[in-house]
Amino acid sequence: MMFVETIADNVTDWVPRLLVGLRSTFGLTAGGFCLAFVLALLIEYLRSRRNPALRLIARLYIAFARGVPVLVILYLLYFALPGAGITLSALSAGTIGLAAVSGAYLAEVFRAGLSAIPTGQREAALASGMTPFQTFRLVLLPQAVRHTIAPLLINLVSLLKDSSICALIAVPELTLVSREIMSESFMPLSVFALTALLYFALAWPASLVARALEQRLHRPAAERDRGRSKRPAVEVTAVG
Repeated sequence: MMFVETIADNVTDWVPRLLVGLRSTFGLTAGGFCLAFVLALLIEYLRSRRNPALRLIARLYIAFARGVPVLVILYLLYFALPGAGITLSALSAGTIGLAAVSGAYLAEVFRAGLSAIPTGQREAALASGMTPFQTFRLVLLPQAVRHTIAPLLINLVSLLKDSSICALIAVPELTLVSREIMSESFMPLSVFALTALLYFALAWPASLVARALEQRLHRPAAERDRGRSKRPAVEVTAVG
């Protein structure tokens, strides 16, 4: 039980410092997700246009963002950009880097949500005089968001966990604070076990909420299909 005793003896010193790092983790996750959400909408709008050049730009961006490791993008933003005269803080570079990668994955989520909408709705909106942007913003997007709430929440949880990699560019988030405490106390097992519990306490409830939302949103459609299958067949007899 020495492991538990070690955490209990140091909890008053470690927890306040870990909570400060957790605050930075929240800011990094929230900022990265908001930027990724906007970026994903832009990518999906470009991909929905009939202009081949715009669609190519969107596809190339998704392929690049999904094909390059997050750490490489963070290093490019934090260490390489100053050579071009652009200097970003560690927090800004981490937020932008996470958003750049997550935006590509969210764009695929939106693509799946838009694919679930009948194509006739887009054609009807355009035929009524709406511009392509108005059709996307007023007709397609609200329905797509409803279909993608659960996957969006799952991606938010993934972003929360991926934010730990920003410790490698000195963002003072939860993992970096844990490393600092570990280097002072020389108790890596106890420190990182407590850190893992904090991440789990945040990620697991959010995952449960995402699962419940997904079941709730899919239940009406399943009930409608079940109701249709129970309807008695109408027998048609020929008269004559």
